Amino acid sequence: MSLNHKLARCGVYCGQCRAFTAEMTDLASKFKQWIVKDYSWLKKAEESFDYDNFVKGLEWFTNSTCPGCRDSTEEWCEVKKCEKINQNTIDNCLICEDFIDCKHTNYQRNRYSYLFDHIEFIKKEGFEKFLEEEERKAKEGVRLQEIRDY
Repeated sequence: MSLNHKLARCGVYCGQCRAFTAEMTDLASKFKQWIVKDYSWLKKAEESFDYDNFVKGLEWFTNSTCPGCRDSTEEWCEVKKCEKINQNTIDNCLICEDFIDCKHTNYQRNRYSYLFDHIEFIKKEGFEKFLEEEERKAKEGVRLQEIRDY
């Protein structure tokens, strides 16, 4: 998979997301195995704990990888409604001169404010260097869930 494929159209680097990298599915699968093997006695232990629903929830996580927005049709995503994105005039919002004021990127600007730093990095170091840096961070364990604003 190319590094560019790991970059969402909005500029968020999906390679740093547990759902995209399958890190969450792997952990949920392992946890489910432990629960079924080592804690099946919980099924009868307590009325306030719904063992079957808990295992069902873990099963959901084992099958819920994110394909990334490049391979999905998320209707809630405003970026997907952008004419430049739809016509492939630009690959992602980080290289668009309208990012800061674009109505389609309000969510990203508020939830992922670090994207402003990425824009500056790209201007100084270039897009390929940016992708390499984000992949390096991903390999070091940086996760979106820990660096986003909320």
